[in-house]
Amino acid sequence: MSVTDAAIGKIRDLIMSGRINPGDRLPPEQELATMLGISRSSLREVVKALSQARVLDVRRGDGTYVTSLEPRLLLSGLSFVIDLMEDKTLIEVFEVRKLLEPAATALAAQRITPDELDALHDSLASMRSAHDPEEMVVRDMDFHAHIADATGNASLCSILDAISTRALRARIWRASMSGLKSMTLSQHGLILQALTDRDPALARSAATIHVSESERWLREYLMSEQERVLGTPRVRGTIVAADLATDL
Repeated sequence: MSVTDAAIGKIRDLIMSGRINPGDRLPPEQELATMLGISRSSLREVVKALSQARVLDVRRGDGTYVTSLEPRLLLSGLSFVIDLMEDKTLIEVFEVRKLLEPAATALAAQRITPDELDALHDSLASMRSAHDPEEMVVRDMDFHAHIADATGNASLCSILDAISTRALRARIWRASMSGLKSMTLSQHGLILQALTDRDPALARSAATIHVSESERWLREYLMSEQERVLGTPRVRGTIVAADLATDL
C-alpha cells in the first residue's frame, strides 16, 4: 500500500470513529501531516484525492473541511464516469437499473405521500406538453427522481441518480422522439396508477416493463449507431449487431 493510500485510510478511520465529523475543519497542514506520519507534499496529494472524491472541501484562505458526506454528494462523480462508458458497459448499467428501479418503485408505492403523487401528476403532464428532446429528457428524469424521493431513502436516491445515464438518454431522445414519447407516456402512466393505488407488486411490474423497454430502445439505438459506421474498423468497446441482439 502506498503512503498516500495509507494516509487516506487513516483519515477515513478518523471520520468513521467520530474523531472528525462532517463539517469539521481539519488541523493545519503541518499538524495533520505529523498526525498521519507523512510529509506535507504527500499530505497535499491526499487532500487532492479526497477533494476529488467529495470527502474534503479545500477553502482557499480558510482551511480544509470535511464535507457533509451526504450520499448524493459522494456519488455525484459516478454519473460523469457512466457518461464516458462504452456501449457494452452501458448495457451493464441498464441491467443494474433493472435490479434497482423496480424495487425502488415498489418501496415508493408503500411510502409515497399525497404531495409526492401530485408532483408526479404534474411531471407527467409536463411530459405530455413537451415538444423537443431536451425538454423530454428533463421531464423524464424529473419523473424518476420524484419516485426515488418517495422511497425516503437518500442513499438509494443517490445511486439511482448516478446511474440515470442522462447524457445517453438525451442521445436516444434526439434519435427517437416520436415513438419513444408515446411509449414513455403510456408506461409512466401505468407506474403512476400503481403508485396511486399503493400497490407495490403492480408498481414493481410496471417499472420492470418500463426499464426493459428502455433497454430495448438503447440496444436498437446502439445497433443503428453501429450500422452507421459499418465498414470502419471495430474499436474497443463497440458492439456489433449480434452482440446487441443478445437477450432482446
